[in-house]
Amino acid sequence: MAFVRRRGNSYYLVHNVRCGGKVRQLHLACLGERARITDEVIREVSRKHPFVELNWRAVREQASGQVNLADSASPTIKKFVASLRALNLDLADLFPPLLGVAESRAVARELILQLRLLQSTLQVKLDQFGRKRGRFSTANLRMPGR
Repeated sequence: MAFVRRRGNSYYLVHNVRCGGKVRQLHLACLGERARITDEVIREVSRKHPFVELNWRAVREQASGQVNLADSASPTIKKFVASLRALNLDLADLFPPLLGVAESRAVARELILQLRLLQSTLQVKLDQFGRKRGRFSTANLRMPGR
C-alpha cells in the first residue's frame, strides 16, 4: 500500500516492500511542499515503477486530506493565504488594454482562458464553502467591519 509521507518541508509518495525479511520504503516520487497527486505524478511513477500496483484514488484521497484548514498556524495555510494575496495584487495590476499589446493573440487568448478557468474554480470552491454549515460557512466568513 502506497502512502504519502512528510519529511521536513516536503511530501513523498512511498511504498513499503519486504526485502530479506525486513520492510523497506521505496520512494516513488517527491511531491514537493504540497501533497498533490497529479496526472503527471501518476505517469512518472507508472513509468519508473511499472510492477508496483497502486490504488491511485485512495492515495489521492489521503494526499488531499493532508491540509488542515482549521489550523491557522499551519505553514501550509499561511503560505497558501500569502499566495492568494499575491495573486489578488497581480490581477489588480492587470488591465485589459495590456492584452491588446501582447506579443500575439495566442498569449492574450491563453491569459483570458486561464482567468475564466480561475473564475469557475473559485465559484465552485465558494459554493462548496457556502453549502457547509458550521465553522467554514459563508455566514462565518464575513469581512470585519461589515
